[in-house]
Amino acid sequence: MFQDEPPEEPLPVNDNLPQSEFSMSKPTGATLGQGSLATLVIASMIGAGVFTTSGFAIADLGDPRIVMLAWAIGGVIAIAGAISYGQLARLLTDNGGEYLFLSRFVHPAAGFIAGWVSFLAGFTGAGALAALAFETYALGENGAHSWLPPGTVAILLVAGCTFAHAFHTERGATSHNTLVVLKLLLIGLFIAWSLTTLPRWHVMTTELPVIERVDVFTLATSVMWISLSYCGFNAAVYVGREAKQGWPDIAGAMIKAAIGVTLLYLVINAVFVFGPPPELIAGKQNVAEVAADAIGGNTLSTIVRIAICLGLASSVSSTVMAGPRVYAKMAGDGVFPKWFDDDLSPPTRTVLLQGIAIAIVVSIASLQDLLEYLSLTLSLCSAATVAVLLIRRRRGNPISRSGIVAAWFYVVATCLIIALAAWHRPDNAIATVVTLVSGGVLYWVSVPRRS
Repeated sequence: MFQDEPPEEPLPVNDNLPQSEFSMSKPTGATLGQGSLATLVIASMIGAGVFTTSGFAIADLGDPRIVMLAWAIGGVIAIAGAISYGQLARLLTDNGGEYLFLSRFVHPAAGFIAGWVSFLAGFTGAGALAALAFETYALGENGAHSWLPPGTVAILLVAGCTFAHAFHTERGATSHNTLVVLKLLLIGLFIAWSLTTLPRWHVMTTELPVIERVDVFTLATSVMWISLSYCGFNAAVYVGREAKQGWPDIAGAMIKAAIGVTLLYLVINAVFVFGPPPELIAGKQNVAEVAADAIGGNTLSTIVRIAICLGLASSVSSTVMAGPRVYAKMAGDGVFPKWFDDDLSPPTRTVLLQGIAIAIVVSIASLQDLLEYLSLTLSLCSAATVAVLLIRRRRGNPISRSGIVAAWFYVVATCLIIALAAWHRPDNAIATVVTLVSGGVLYWVSVPRRS
């Protein structure tokens, strides 16, 4: 699916660089199979976004059928990204994600900036946001345990995930996989319950109007928001060295998970937008609970709320599992404090660092306003990373035709989304530029200190 003819063994990469500048790590002591890698991807993708976005989309687009089209477009972009990252893993199988590919194939400064973005936004910021959202859903709208200091539940969740992943890779993966399986079971229960009420759905009792001419700009803007729910399709590349079968496991996990999550999103959002009357969910952030209550009453809405909590918990778990591998790789390259250099699995020191960083952010800030900034910044790094495939193709590296087509589609589509986001929220674009510039300054300041 992600290649034309699979070779018998990983192909040599970046042969234009001297060995002192580049080396490929063999997966030593690999413990993560394709199933564990797929659950990492699924956990990274399925968070709060799928349970909240369609309310805003139906308010903007007005027609549930157009909302479903927007979700389908977002899924195609994510699948193209998964195919592209699979080809990158084919060129180089190791931990590090965007940092690894940009530092090895473009320039160490580009990789450092990507690593800086990963630490600041991709894992610490995203993990804190998920933890705070978990606390909100777990305590309920009225704060069932309001006597607890704000952030307590979120920090306890972060601590639990940190200790689960800090000392044993397989045990951490098992606890993570359990969270994902429980989440998927509850989502499946919600879908099955909703389908039993199909004759009472709004779409079955009323005639949908004829679709008028679609405002392409409005549709594209909705795709921009929906694409946030697909972030995380590339999570397997952050732990690439620990994949049992190397790049085939990494690529297979990302592609299969991206396709599976896309299908799941289409089904679950069909329930959200076709089940209740559109005016009931339009503009609602808690669209999942509103739709569930309309379809199955308080019992079904409770199931959805638990599923959201499990989804957010697995999102925190995935950041604590994936992020530290990036920092350990940076430390090994000498662009992060050497104390965090750890070639073992798991990299305990960086896992503890990640947990502490998330807990600090949880305790001092509310990250709801940073969601757009995080997505804009990470999308820019992702598009730049996938563009590497187009450069390597010209240099004769073995990249499949499907990989090139997917890369072109992903880069163009993501850049369009970035442009829309920057136009819609220029303050977030400025914050993104500041983040990238600060990463560049930090790199160049550190250059004289490195041998």
